[in-house]
Amino acid sequence: MGQRNCHPQPGDLIAINRPGYQHWALYVGDGYVIHVTGVNSGSVEGRSSSKFVRAQVKKQLLKDVAGKNKWRVNNKYDRSYTPFPVKYIIHRAESCIDRNVTYNVLSSNCEHFVTLLRYGVALSDQV
Repeated sequence: MGQRNCHPQPGDLIAINRPGYQHWALYVGDGYVIHVTGVNSGSVEGRSSSKFVRAQVKKQLLKDVAGKNKWRVNNKYDRSYTPFPVKYIIHRAESCIDRNVTYNVLSSNCEHFVTLLRYGVALSDQV
């Protein structure tokens, strides 16, 4: 569940607290996020291996992706990188829906995916 004062805007990065790590998604409005998730085998979230796996880009309700976990808006790279215009971010994100992507916890994870959409640079400081 999000913080009481947490009101995401389209284009915002959402950090969802999971035990030991954060799952990342991009808020696109109307309660929906776009994020990377596992293909036919649940989630790729929390994989400790650096092995490459298949994943898929999905558009889902934030409340369903977060479940009972806390989440918050976290545009932490805005001080270092200029976000693209919101319409461009959303267009880029929506063009990825249902695409299969390669997932690697070290070089191509959920945070890399959403920061690439927002800033044009794949970033993740949790690896």
